Amino acid sequence: MGEFGEKSTTCGTVCLKYLLFTFNCCFWLAGLAVMAVGIWTLALKSDYISLLASGTYLATAYILVVAGIVVMVTGALGCCATFKERRNLLRLLGQQREDT
Repeated sequence: MGEFGEKSTTCGTVCLKYLLFTFNCCFWLAGLAVMAVGIWTLALKSDYISLLASGTYLATAYILVVAGIVVMVTGALGCCATFKERRNLLRLLGQQREDT
């Protein structure tokens, strides 16, 4: 019989680990895409922002950048937690995604 601290690695747990890692990488890439759209809007389309009467377009671009950064950080933490098998961090990330 195994000891209490011993980890059991079955095919299911290994597949689940790689599936979760792949999901978190996709989550990180999606955050990168959102942030890139926000930066592209601020950098290349800033001439059109001055033509608009309201600041909604500018605020939307900044919101995209901030949201992209938040999603990228969450995805990177998820990748690290999955790779290092940190259960507490995985629980925290699971609750964070349920709240949003």
